[in-house]
Amino acid sequence: MDYADMLRDGATPTEIREYLVEGETTAVTIRIPKNLRDSAKKAAALRGTNLSALIRECMIEELIKRG
Repeated sequence: MDYADMLRDGATPTEIREYLVEGETTAVTIRIPKNLRDSAKKAAALRGTNLSALIRECMIEELIKRG
């Protein structure tokens, strides 16, 4: 079952979150403005986390939204 199947079958947000965090990690390269990167690093540090974790959490939150 993949992400689209889960949405179609009415999976709960918890089930979707569990699916999204399982599996191997992979490297991803993105190009963003330096100011955005620097600001996001500082925001992550204020939350007691790092940039990668902040980005993962933002992506997960976006993907579990309905509608």
